[in-house]
Amino acid sequence: MLSALTLVWAVATVILIALLIYRAVLGQHEGDQLFLSAGEQHMAEEQQLLVSRLQAIGRYSMILGSFSVLLLLVIAGLWTYQQLMRPPIS
Repeated sequence: MLSALTLVWAVATVILIALLIYRAVLGQHEGDQLFLSAGEQHMAEEQQLLVSRLQAIGRYSMILGSFSVLLLLVIAGLWTYQQLMRPPIS
């Protein structure tokens, strides 16, 4: 049971790290300020799309990060419980 939970935690953490790296790569293309003329409206639309993607990835990152921490706490609790229930060494 503990090894299965550890495997699930590892997979969730790897996906979380991949999401954070992807968010960082997308964030490099985001500008702090955008000054456009009327002819460059398509760039403003691209910027809005990028911001919405970053927000979506941020939500998924928070959910997956919380899940990863929760799993880690469950694993630590189960391991502690197993160690406490072991018969003492004589």
